[in-house]
Amino acid sequence: PTMTGSGPPGMMPGSNLHMSGRPAMQPSTVQRRLRPDDMPSPIQVIEDDKKIHPEMFFTHTKGLVPPLVTTPVIIVDQGNASPKFIRSTMYTIPETPDMMKQVGVPFAICISPFAEPDTHPLHLVDNGEMGPIRCNRCKAYMCPFMQFIDGGRRFQCAFCKATTEVPPEYFQHLDQVGRRIDWLARPELHLGTYEVLATKMYCTNETLPKPPAIIFLIDVSYNNVRSGLVHLFCANIKEMLMTSLPNDGCMKVGFITYNNAIHFYNNKGCLAQPQMLVVSDVQDVFMPLLDGFFCDPCESEAIIDGLLEQIPLMFGDTRETETVLGSAIQAGLEALKAAERAGKLFIFHSSLPTADAPGKLKNRDERKLLGTDKEKAVLTPQNNFYNDLGQDCVLAGCSVDLFIFNNAYVDLATIGQISRLTGGHIYKYTYFQAETDGECFLHDLRTCIKHLCAFDVVLRVRTSTGVRPVDFFGHFFMSNTTNIQFAALDSHKAICVEIKHDDKLTEEDGVYIQVATLYTSCGGERRLRIINLSLNIASQMADVFKACELNTIINYFSKAAISKIGDSTPKVLRDGLIQRCALILSTYRNKVASPSPSGQLILPECMKLLPLYLNCLLKSDSVSGGSDLTVDERAFLMFTVQSMDVLASMNYFYPRLIPLSDIDFNTPDDDIPTQIRCSVEKVKDDGVYLLENGINMFMWIGLNVPTDYITKVFGVQSPAQINIDSTKLPEMDNVLSKKVRSIIDNVRSERHRFLKLCLVRQRDKLDIVFRHFLCEDGVSDLKMSYIDFLCLMHREIRNLLG
Repeated sequence: PTMTGSGPPGMMPGSNLHMSGRPAMQPSTVQRRLRPDDMPSPIQVIEDDKKIHPEMFFTHTKGLVPPLVTTPVIIVDQGNASPKFIRSTMYTIPETPDMMKQVGVPFAICISPFAEPDTHPLHLVDNGEMGPIRCNRCKAYMCPFMQFIDGGRRFQCAFCKATTEVPPEYFQHLDQVGRRIDWLARPELHLGTYEVLATKMYCTNETLPKPPAIIFLIDVSYNNVRSGLVHLFCANIKEMLMTSLPNDGCMKVGFITYNNAIHFYNNKGCLAQPQMLVVSDVQDVFMPLLDGFFCDPCESEAIIDGLLEQIPLMFGDTRETETVLGSAIQAGLEALKAAERAGKLFIFHSSLPTADAPGKLKNRDERKLLGTDKEKAVLTPQNNFYNDLGQDCVLAGCSVDLFIFNNAYVDLATIGQISRLTGGHIYKYTYFQAETDGECFLHDLRTCIKHLCAFDVVLRVRTSTGVRPVDFFGHFFMSNTTNIQFAALDSHKAICVEIKHDDKLTEEDGVYIQVATLYTSCGGERRLRIINLSLNIASQMADVFKACELNTIINYFSKAAISKIGDSTPKVLRDGLIQRCALILSTYRNKVASPSPSGQLILPECMKLLPLYLNCLLKSDSVSGGSDLTVDERAFLMFTVQSMDVLASMNYFYPRLIPLSDIDFNTPDDDIPTQIRCSVEKVKDDGVYLLENGINMFMWIGLNVPTDYITKVFGVQSPAQINIDSTKLPEMDNVLSKKVRSIIDNVRSERHRFLKLCLVRQRDKLDIVFRHFLCEDGVSDLKMSYIDFLCLMHREIRNLLG
């Protein structure tokens, strides 16, 4: 490691450091001598990685560790998939299961099958009636790792070593090095990721699918009408359909409104006006019309206009506060099943479903249980209704996105299961008001519509002999031990797969991983997306530790931890992660590092930030949020982290703190100033800072910021005059104002969710909320500072080493 201070490389500074066995929060000589700037810096690591990696990263080498997720490079696919699609926690695998156990680093992959590619869309292979070429034994798909033999008449599978005859229509001669002479003309032979058209045998009942459809289900009870949500939705959705729907022009849409009854609408283009059909029997929902419910937004433009004008008028004076939810979801599911289409339900819901109907829930809002051994009582579903309905939805290819507009408890831990199982998203706008939160909601809805890409999805991970996938984390459903099912998937979703080492591996072979994703496109084509990755094998631990990828390790740890909350306790989870981290670092010290005095903490170069990031994970609201959160907020964060890709999880656990006081005006318009360490020590009272973690965005204003800055950016004379309830900066006609607003826009453009701006004035009531996100600082024995946690880790390592 490039750490400052005395002692050989790889050590914490202070060659005579002796760490006492006192509690970490107690000040000791050591902790007084250690300064935050002596600790390994995440900012330094991020900036160094950007310098190491030029503008392009080529994937031709087996086991090549990719740049950090924070490094902006263009990936050139030369046989291994882009790390945007798949990342591994380690790129060199220990030779034996015993060595794997000693190393302690988890072997897992994080997969984002539909991540947005850097440049052009993926190549699509069409083999006609022949379909995809596969290994006869293990059913792996053709990829660059397959070896052609016998003059090109057969190929040997990299995954199971079996040989398969090449179909006559696929045959090609080999060159002098044993490669097919057409290898560069065929994407499946030279690219790590490609798509191939599926044949009827890959479709339900061997029937090619219809294009998917989307249904908007609007809760029109009192809360949603009063907040302005119903009017806002109706005023904006048509423009979104015209501009943001995937541009193959095949997707149909339908509309349902509901309160304590369910209202379907016939929007057939030939009608003079839309027709409303009411289903009052919410105990047994049925589809009251087949023809006309789904319509083409262009063909039925006038009818949809009429409907969107009528809905706010029909329900404008409602006093209905009781609402169903389960029956509304069943209505959307029945509509898709009747039309024999996969699709997505966008549900805009406001309150706990208390109406006497399927899915009725009781209030169990006990936030005092959060952070205690009893928290699972409010963080796991109160009944199985939404889990069972979620499974029905997945099997019908019906995904559910929940947009929650709550003023009180809605039991997200229970109703959120419907989105978790179907591969959907959850958005939450507590105390929603159209004038302040409308921009946020409309941006999120537009993003969801724009990024629709895969429906009725089945994903399978295959590995070469000696390793196998054993555990799966994310938003999906599994009906067996191998197939991961999603009703829909988009570019922002990721899953984690843990891989077990079963057998001795040889250094010559390597480990091969293939992720095959079968799905229906927005245009109704059944396709396969094939993602391939090859990893090295080593007999030396030093080689393993050199090729670990910390960003992915943290993503895995977070998902594994959250998945255990339902059947564990906060203390067991915390102790388990601390012990795992201590095992990794003690093995490195004992088996890899040069001998050194026991008072020195030695960290592997590529994992020198493991203690920092693990501490951030343990302190995060998603893993250990206590009674300062609402139960719904904690559930929302748990769901959100479970489906995050690697970049999103790194940004969430270690927020980005950006100084806005000393801005360089000569940088490009899309530039964002370099972030600084996430600690109160770096926040000065004459400065302005932007802090964001992909979910929240704060702008902190010190009380001693120069008047000139305050006037130019906020249009007032002093920090005390700033309207901190505003969610927007005033548009002032000066260079500084334009640059600050441009930085905020640039940060937002990098994130999937819209970041609503929250202004925080130093020493105001929100100051404590802002400081809560300064993750290098400590607040208690359980939420330690970076330095205290390093001291704790050092003691744990010394205990393990005896």
